[in-house]
Amino acid sequence: MIKLKNKQQLELMKEAGRITGEVLYAAGERIREGITTKELDEFIREFIERHGARPTFLGYGGFPGSACISVNEQVIHGIPSDKVILKDGDIVKIDVGAEYKGFTGDSACTFPVGNVSREAKKLIEVTRESFYRGIANAVPGKRVGDIGYGIESYVEENGFSVVRAYVGHGVGHDLHEDPEIPNYGVPGRGVRLCQGMTIAVEPMVNIGGHQVKVLDDKWTVVTADGSLSAHYEHSVAITDDGPLLLTKVC
Repeated sequence: MIKLKNKQQLELMKEAGRITGEVLYAAGERIREGITTKELDEFIREFIERHGARPTFLGYGGFPGSACISVNEQVIHGIPSDKVILKDGDIVKIDVGAEYKGFTGDSACTFPVGNVSREAKKLIEVTRESFYRGIANAVPGKRVGDIGYGIESYVEENGFSVVRAYVGHGVGHDLHEDPEIPNYGVPGRGVRLCQGMTIAVEPMVNIGGHQVKVLDDKWTVVTADGSLSAHYEHSVAITDDGPLLLTKVC
């Protein structure tokens, strides 16, 4: 069931989104060669709690971290660890949520570590731009398939592939709500968008094929062919004035 948000609920989502966006930006500023993903996760938890919110991911389905931190061929759901030390040339994805007064924000970004390859830079840029191509269709009257098509067509034009096994979703009271928001689709197909819907749009893009697999830890998703992957996400409200990015702070 799709849960539409009223004005008061949307204001709370804006606050949850602001905290989410601020912690993601602050964590990105701390990325450097030699830092561990566990150190980043500890910073994220402290930041969220200091701002009167709760890390949405911590304990969600048993997840042990406050953020999913995935490096290079890891697509999503990487578990923070003091054994994972970032090095020059890596790309690192941070996916984070903050729950505030019963509502949650959800956002992700891919960050370069030091000097990354030209192909890695292009992957990060294409993934980010594909998000904006998708949400250009996040307006009342359009359909979910219009968002997915906007993402998929741009990604494939640039020679990359969209992960199909994992998709975006509704977000609000819960981290995952209806409807699903695939990063692929057919224009004019799928759930119709309307004012009051709040969704997390999150393209996951691979340099190689779209196939993925889950590691033995039961969480970490990696590309099946070992190629690099990037991730970009914001929580978005559907409004009559166009898409409203709830988690974007800069």
